[in-house]
Amino acid sequence: ALSCRGVCRGASVILLYGKQPVGVKASLCTPRLASTKSSSLWFVRHYSPSQARRGIGQSIVSRLKWVNEKYERFLQRRFPRFYALYHTFMKGFRLLFQDAQEVRRIMTRMFSDSVEHQNVSYRDLEKLRQVRRDLIKAIPLVIISIPPFANYLVFILMYFYPRQLLIRHFWTPQQLVEFQRVYHSQRAQHHWPIVKGLESTSTSVQDSRLKSRLMELCSKVRHGVHPVVSDVHAVRTLFSGPPLGIKKMYADQMRNLCPLLFLTPRLPGFWIGRRLNSHALELMQLDRSIVQLGLHQLNDTELREACYVRGLNPELLSPAQCREWLTQWLQFSTHLKESETSLYLHCMVLLTVNYPKHPRH
Repeated sequence: ALSCRGVCRGASVILLYGKQPVGVKASLCTPRLASTKSSSLWFVRHYSPSQARRGIGQSIVSRLKWVNEKYERFLQRRFPRFYALYHTFMKGFRLLFQDAQEVRRIMTRMFSDSVEHQNVSYRDLEKLRQVRRDLIKAIPLVIISIPPFANYLVFILMYFYPRQLLIRHFWTPQQLVEFQRVYHSQRAQHHWPIVKGLESTSTSVQDSRLKSRLMELCSKVRHGVHPVVSDVHAVRTLFSGPPLGIKKMYADQMRNLCPLLFLTPRLPGFWIGRRLNSHALELMQLDRSIVQLGLHQLNDTELREACYVRGLNPELLSPAQCREWLTQWLQFSTHLKESETSLYLHCMVLLTVNYPKHPRH
């Protein structure tokens, strides 16, 4: 007869090692493992904890993906307007994550290859500039969302104030066009005060020849004439020292220049001058990078963005007109010295307000 103890021992071996007990005698009374080492390896091979965790993780991910897809279909069917907002936010987070990865790749290559900043390609420099501005704009929203349950308030604020609180990743294509129009109209309000400031400053110019050329330049702009590069270069010496140098200008004139770069004018004068100078130098470096790349290498979107950043509104311009204006701009900017950043900033008005004479409709 089979002893109870032997049956239990045989059953425990079956539970541990599968349906077929290994090395069990015919009587089932004295089961024995044929090879403890090989059986242990077989058990580890087929029941590895890492494999088990991986299988569980894949199952959870697939389940969450299924639930998310079902939730999106429900929103699209029952709440189409909310779904459009939700879809924009999800797409924005993906784009933001892609930008963060690309910036990390750029910075890693710069440090590993010891690449100087002036040798970085135009597209990489533009990506670094834009992502930095996006992160600076997103900081207040992150601070607001820190307290518990504040994310609900943040969501409401983002819904009602997308232009003020959200970055471009979370704008719809219609909002992008609309907000760029709003921002350009805001900086356009400072165009004529800047020209008027140049005219009033010209009275303190000692050199009569430079004074007359500056007055003539301002008069051309006031009467709707688009100046040429030689008109601007004729007065460039006035913008490297007094009275129009970046460190010699009046505070009111510097504050009028701030909206051209979408900077706040509500700062002390010395701080404003420092910020204007650093942003102008950055754009001058980008101009040189465009020349190295070749203007013909820019696509239509990059052309429009480059014109917009430099003060021109490309909304009613054709790609050919954008390329023509940017060609003229590069002829002007690539010959400037670092001490002439003030002229660079003023030309964001002088070379943009009357271009083109007859815009495309």
